[in-house]
Amino acid sequence: MAEPRGLRDDPRLRKLRWSNHLSLTGRILLVNVLPLVLLGGGVLYLDSYRKSLLDERFKLALVEAQITAEALAGATPQRQEALLIQIGKEQRLRLRVYNADGELEADSFSLAAPSFALPDAADVDRDAFALQLDRLFDRVVDAPSLPDYVEPPRDDVADWPELTRAREESLTQIVLRDAPDGTHVINAAAPVGLDGDTLLLTRNPVDITERVRAARTTVAVIVLLFLLVSTLLSLFLARTIVRPLRELVEAAVRVRQGRDRRVEVPRLPDRHDEIGMLARAVSDMTGALRTRIDAVESFAADVAHEIKNPLASLRSATESLAKVDDPALRAQLLDIATHDVRRIDRLVTEISDASRIDAEISRTEFERLDLSALVQNVVASREARDENAGRRVNLAVQNDGLWQVMGVGMRLERVLQNLLDNAVSFSPPGGEILVTLKRRDNRIVLSVCDEGPGISEDKREKVFLRFHSDRPESEDFGNHSGLGLAIGRAIAEAHEGTLTAHGRGDGTDGACLSLNLPAAA
Repeated sequence: MAEPRGLRDDPRLRKLRWSNHLSLTGRILLVNVLPLVLLGGGVLYLDSYRKSLLDERFKLALVEAQITAEALAGATPQRQEALLIQIGKEQRLRLRVYNADGELEADSFSLAAPSFALPDAADVDRDAFALQLDRLFDRVVDAPSLPDYVEPPRDDVADWPELTRAREESLTQIVLRDAPDGTHVINAAAPVGLDGDTLLLTRNPVDITERVRAARTTVAVIVLLFLLVSTLLSLFLARTIVRPLRELVEAAVRVRQGRDRRVEVPRLPDRHDEIGMLARAVSDMTGALRTRIDAVESFAADVAHEIKNPLASLRSATESLAKVDDPALRAQLLDIATHDVRRIDRLVTEISDASRIDAEISRTEFERLDLSALVQNVVASREARDENAGRRVNLAVQNDGLWQVMGVGMRLERVLQNLLDNAVSFSPPGGEILVTLKRRDNRIVLSVCDEGPGISEDKREKVFLRFHSDRPESEDFGNHSGLGLAIGRAIAEAHEGTLTAHGRGDGTDGACLSLNLPAAA
């Protein structure tokens, strides 16, 4: 039987395509991509989270600067100092007021104890790792670089661009800067009253950086956890891949060495992924290869046996020719030698044809054929060449287009020729050969029935064996190779069909040979 015509037609592959089991490729992708997705999602989340916190503080600084500026407008110097101390302490702010000449008039940090303190060099060194992570995170999200917050040596309006813009535009201005420890410093500048005074509000929202760093730590822990799980799963996947592949390799090596005919290639029936499919494909391929090798070995032995007989007869006849002087006897020996040569030629031709059927059909593209038209053409051709030896061939077929099959026309014609040759051999002179076509579900059955002695049940399989020849006594010995029905069955199986022998079924003598083929879709 021919091998499957294409991997895409393998029903196991179609099952795999639509199976709800995750394929090996999907598992590997999931294991390796999930941590990266989590990492990327975590980075985007942290950037969005930080921006939302800063937006809230910007709005708060804007409101605080405007409210404080309104409260300071028109207040006495003593009242302004009291407000600066109170608001700075309660809101953890540094408040500075500059006069119309741009000089610093009041500073809450000078009027009272500072409500917050920016870190010194020792604190920065201690948080160097966290600071490096902040900078790396900023590069990953492509965050704009911020100017450093530096206290000027002489504090006036010219040292703070936001104060200059607030004076010129009479609008509150907000600027974000970086503290030495990587935290943010928010400066809000707002005009105070109509005399040209300006308020500078400074806040160090360390909680933003702390919350972002805490969220980053959480994301990092989650990513590391998934990386650990991904690593373990990758090792597990490698184990599930490498072990069965190693078993397949070992089995393939033992099969190649051929030291043990009982080597079983593992089929891995519980695996529904590509590895399981590969194991079953290799197992099936090995089984088919063994069957083919056994068939070749058996075929070679049968060929040697069948050719040996006519060769022995030919040798005996040619050796006797030199010793015989009687012309009649010499003519008889020449006839025997000629007959043996024709027999050997017929055997070689049939053997050659039988040996290449599977390979030839497996490489040939099937085409749509009308089996009814094929039968009618073959019967008409035989009658024109008088190959039916006076036997009547009756066709019980209809040319209605319902007999479409997929196959190789020349090979199916060969099967029909063999069946008709067999029927002619066994039908009595003047007998009838009936050829019928029937449709059974999605299959088409072509039957050729004769009126001969029939085939007993114990021989109905033997007739399909190679070199089996049980011919009528009226036929000359050696005119048939015994390969006709064997070739017919091989062609039928290559077309995913069957060729069987059975009785006529109507109570009369005779035998029927039936070719069963799948109907074309």
